[in-house]
Amino acid sequence: MRKYWEIAKTYTKTQLVWRADVIFNMIFTISKILFAYLLWGIIFQGKETVGAFTFHGMLSYYIVSSFLSQLEMSDGISGEIHARIRNGTFSKYMVIPVGIELYFMAMELGVVLFYLAFDFIAAVVWIFVFRIQFVFAAEGSVIACAVIMAVLGMVFMVQLNYFLGLLTLKYQGIGTFLMIKNNLVSLITGSIVPLALFPETVVRIMRMLPFYYVTYLPSMLLTGMCRDEALAGTAVIGCWCVIIQLVIWITQKKYFKTFDGVGI
Repeated sequence: MRKYWEIAKTYTKTQLVWRADVIFNMIFTISKILFAYLLWGIIFQGKETVGAFTFHGMLSYYIVSSFLSQLEMSDGISGEIHARIRNGTFSKYMVIPVGIELYFMAMELGVVLFYLAFDFIAAVVWIFVFRIQFVFAAEGSVIACAVIMAVLGMVFMVQLNYFLGLLTLKYQGIGTFLMIKNNLVSLITGSIVPLALFPETVVRIMRMLPFYYVTYLPSMLLTGMCRDEALAGTAVIGCWCVIIQLVIWITQKKYFKTFDGVGI
């Protein structure tokens, strides 16, 4: 485990080189909260609640979901693997004395740890700027489930992007797969509109997909909503992590033996 912690620390230090990325990451977090404040301020005019949300409850949801979504930064993994396989340099990961997938997980951990403080500061500042009566869950068990679920959700996204990158071993391009994934993530993670405002039939279908548990449900739990889904949701995203890990092992076993390391 020590070698993976060293990888994580290396990538944490690497982020110091890209200081502009830190600024833009905070701007994106702020812009989502500002957009929510302006949009829902208009919608809530003359209304106490919309769906199950109060105005401050809605803003609390957006603050938490923006914080979690900005921490999920594994998109680059699929692109990195795709480029390495295409240009014949992926074999470097196959000869270093670490597990390839665990290497990318450690890399993601290092990036997340670096941005964690900055995203938290941005969220807290906007709570005071907008004078939001922040709504937060009171039950320790619900908070624990939400944190575990959020961590498992990030692990799943790393696994998914790693798997999509590996598809380059079979397909020359993975752009279509990435487009489908990105559209599903944008919709089902609830980063645009809380899924609680969708028809119940639609929400029921979304509960079958892992993306529901990546950002949306942890955000709802941390803002005191959907408490009855806490334990079941944690179990579901845990099962999805196991399922995709099995798919990854099968894919690696099938295609690594045919990879000659000279590109396509």
